[in-house]
Amino acid sequence: MNAIDLLLPALGLALFLEGLPWFISPTGVRKTMSVIATYEDTPLRMLGLVMMGAGLLLAWWTVG
Repeated sequence: MNAIDLLLPALGLALFLEGLPWFISPTGVRKTMSVIATYEDTPLRMLGLVMMGAGLLLAWWTVG
């Protein structure tokens, strides 16, 4: 199994999950984004760091 065999399904799943809220409730996504836009940068960066770490741990756990 090479890297592309893992990368393409992962990318497809990410695109599906990113598009799902927009399909289900575009208005809700817009409202949520307007609230998030009021947050300071530091909490958003910390959330991003936690999400990246969780994603790497999940990938390592499932593939590794």
